[in-house]
Amino acid sequence: MEFLDYLLDNYMAATIFLLITIVIAGIASLNVKMTFSKYNKVASSRGLPAHVITRQILDSSGLYDVNIIQVRGNLTDHYDPRTNTVALSESVYNSTAVGAIGVAAHECGHAIQFSRRYVPVKIRSALIPPLNIANRVWFFLFLIGMFLEFTGLIYAGIVLFALMVVFQLVTLPVEFDASRRAMQTIHGYKILDPIEQVGARRTLTAAAMTYIAALLVSFAQLIRFLAIARGRRR
Repeated sequence: MEFLDYLLDNYMAATIFLLITIVIAGIASLNVKMTFSKYNKVASSRGLPAHVITRQILDSSGLYDVNIIQVRGNLTDHYDPRTNTVALSESVYNSTAVGAIGVAAHECGHAIQFSRRYVPVKIRSALIPPLNIANRVWFFLFLIGMFLEFTGLIYAGIVLFALMVVFQLVTLPVEFDASRRAMQTIHGYKILDPIEQVGARRTLTAAAMTYIAALLVSFAQLIRFLAIARGRRR
């Protein structure tokens, strides 16, 4: 708490803290790319492409209605609950590598979460509508409040930004649980052998670290905004 109070009372220290978290986030992003690149060169013994394994995992979970598509980019994989679709990136879709299979299984984990009504997913989904509004207006409120020296508007902007931090916080258990489900499925159905599972797990762990790093950056930014607001009250 003393450290937090120090940051809130010292704009320069809060700025340095933010810069440190940005560097950490950059390292985490680089690490996931390097880890995925490493294990996306290690072919699985079964030799099945990720999209085929994705279909097997979904069907084994009773999710026959979930579609699988290929999307452009690298590590752009995601599950879209609006269209009930698992989207696999170009580097994953046809790959037989252990890294790609780990990523594909992770996205299946998200589809399973929605089908099982996993509570953190429901909370996260409920936050999306107000988050979309907050994302559009928080900066303008903060900026106008600074320009007009209107403390109420400054704090209104900060509160809306804090909602974005809460959203990222709720995202953590969703992502970790999806990875947990992925590894359970990979192990349970013997999709990868024990040695290959290490590569899949390391890929998913590296990806999880990017979410933690992103949360740290947003939290540091929130602290910096509060330090600015507190400084203007003096």
